Amino acid sequence: MPMEGRELNWVEMRRYARSKGVNPGKMRKTELVRAIQAAEGNPQCFASERKDHCPETDCLWERDCKKPPAAAPRETPPA
Repeated sequence: MPMEGRELNWVEMRRYARSKGVNPGKMRKTELVRAIQAAEGNPQCFASERKDHCPETDCLWERDCKKPPAAAPRETPPA
């Protein structure tokens, strides 16, 4: 099992998914984590509206789930 308390990198996440019987294929991160959650019998709630009031305290994805979304890149104004 991956180390608790730290985020998995993409390679580790895909490897973990396979260990749970999930074929990561071309899934995006949210889709992949939710598929892993389903395979483990957990709620499929990663990065959902539930993150602000989630009762799960022993979740592998908690730290990454509760991160604010990355800011969109700024557009360069036309010259």
